Amino acid sequence: MVRLSQHLHPQREPAPLRPAATVLLLRDTPGGIEVLMTRRSMTASFVPGAYVFPGGGIDTADAAAHDHSTRRAGQSDLHLTQAIAAIRESFEELGVLLAHHGHGGYATTADIAALDRKAPFAAQCKARGLTLAAAEVFVLAHWVTDRDMPRRFDVPFLVARMPEGQSPVADEAEQFDPVWVRPANALARHQVGGFFIIFPTQRTLERLQHYPHVEAVLQACASEQPLWSSCPRAGLLNGQQARYMEHEAPFGELALTCPDGQILHSLDWQTTRPVPLLKHVSRLTAPNPGMMTGPGTNSYIVGDATSGYIVIDPGPDDAGHIQRLFAATGGRIQSIVCTHSHPDHSPAAKPLQALCAVSPPILGLASAATARADAQFTPDRALFNQELLVLTGQGMQHTLKVIFTPGHAANHLCVVLLEDGLLFSGDHILNGSTTVVNPPDGEMTAYLASLDELSRACDDHQVEFILPAHGHVLGAAKQAISQLKAHRLKREAKVVAAMKAQPDGTMNDWLALVYDDTDPRLWPIALRSLQAHVDRIQASEEVD
Repeated sequence: MVRLSQHLHPQREPAPLRPAATVLLLRDTPGGIEVLMTRRSMTASFVPGAYVFPGGGIDTADAAAHDHSTRRAGQSDLHLTQAIAAIRESFEELGVLLAHHGHGGYATTADIAALDRKAPFAAQCKARGLTLAAAEVFVLAHWVTDRDMPRRFDVPFLVARMPEGQSPVADEAEQFDPVWVRPANALARHQVGGFFIIFPTQRTLERLQHYPHVEAVLQACASEQPLWSSCPRAGLLNGQQARYMEHEAPFGELALTCPDGQILHSLDWQTTRPVPLLKHVSRLTAPNPGMMTGPGTNSYIVGDATSGYIVIDPGPDDAGHIQRLFAATGGRIQSIVCTHSHPDHSPAAKPLQALCAVSPPILGLASAATARADAQFTPDRALFNQELLVLTGQGMQHTLKVIFTPGHAANHLCVVLLEDGLLFSGDHILNGSTTVVNPPDGEMTAYLASLDELSRACDDHQVEFILPAHGHVLGAAKQAISQLKAHRLKREAKVVAAMKAQPDGTMNDWLALVYDDTDPRLWPIALRSLQAHVDRIQASEEVD
C-alpha cells in the first residue's frame, strides 16, 4: 500500500454515497431496440439538462413495499427494493407504471390517471388492486458516481420491457421531453453536441446497442448479478476532463496519482519532462514511440533529493532522453537498473553513467547466448534474485526487491518497491498489449512461471500497482496478472486446436487460425509468440 506521505496531493474525503436506482425502459422496433430517455430540468442540482433514464433516490417506503410486489426466485431483498424504487420513479417522473392487476393484465391508462404522482405510491397501487411488477425488472449494471463529484450515488442500472399501451408523460418539474431513441442514435447525437448525456449513460448505451432485441437484454441479465460494475475516474487529456472505467488503460494511473478522485493528473504522453507519479517516483518516457514500444519506453526514477535516485530502464541511446534523466536526478544517481537487455531499455545506461560525477553502477543480468545481436548487455554487477537495493534519506527509506522473471528475455528481471507496493515490470507486463515472447531468448513456460512468481510477490508485499515499461500504470495488480495469464493460456488453447485441425500445417497456417481476432498487420509480431507457444506444446508432448 502506498505510503500516505508519498501522495502528490493532500487527500480529501469524497462526498458520501446515496442509494438510488434507475431503469432503462426498452421496446422493440423494426429498426432495433429503443430506450426511453428524458431531459432533466435545467435547474436540477445534479447533471442539469442531461438526457437520462428515469430514476432517483431509494426511500424507506420502497423497502416496505415488498409484500405488494412480484418477486423472482433468487431476487435479493436489496434488488427487490431497488426495483420497486425504479418502478416508483418511472411513474412519478414519466407516468409509466410497471404494475399488474390480480387478473394479470398491466395497469391501464385509467389506473395511471387515477393515481397522484405526488402522493404515497405503493399505498395508492394497493388501494387499486395493483401489484408492482418488480419481478420483471432486472439488474443490468452497477454504477457508483465518480469520486470527484459533489453529489454521489450508488445506483443499479435496471432494465425492464415498456408496458404495452402506455405512453410516457413527463412531470414537467424534474423531467422534460421524453423520447424513444435507439442507443446508437443517442450516441451519435451526443457526439455532435445535440444530446447531452453523462459518462455512465454513454457507456451503458454503448453496450446496449449491440443487443438485437429486448429479450436478449433480459436474458443476459438473468444471473441476478450486474453485467459490469464501475466507479469511474477522471484525468486531464488535451486539457479536458476524460473519464475511464476500471478496465481501461489510464484507470490504474489515476488511482495511484489521485486516489481520492481529484482531477489533477495529466494523461497526455510527452517526453520533455518527468511525470510525477508519487513524491518519490516519476516516469520519463523516451521519444521512441512505435508498434513495439507504444508511446515510448518508460524510464522510472525512484528516490528523493536526500536519498539520491535509482533509475530503472534508462532506455534507448537517445542523447536528449539521457540528458533529461540526468537533469531530473541532478546527477545524484546511486544505481542504474536494467530490467533486460533489449535495445529500447539498456543502451542509455553507459552514457547516463558517464554524465555523473560519481559513477553509479549499472545493475542487471548479462544477456544470454540466445540474445539478439542488438541486445547484448553486460552490467557492472549482476543482481541476485531477491536482492534488496536500498535508498536512505532523511527519515525516509525506499527499498527495491529484485525478482528474476525470465520469459520475455532470458535475462529479464522486475523490481518491487516494498514500502509502497509498486511493481516495476519492465516488458514482462505491459498496459494495452501483451508482450512478445520471442524464442530462443524468450520462452513461454518460463514466462508463465514468472507471472506466478509476480503474483506471489503481490501477496507477499501487498502490491497494488504495476509500473510497466510501456503504457500507463496498471492498478489491481494481482488481478491484472491473473487476467494476463488466462489470456496466454486461452491463446495457447487456440494453438493446440489449430495444430490438431491442421497437423501438417505451417506456422503461417496456424497463425491465421490462432490470431484471427488480431489485426493482420500485427501477425508478423504475433508469429514470434506463436512459435513460443508451439515450442512449449511440443516440449510438453515430448515429456508425456
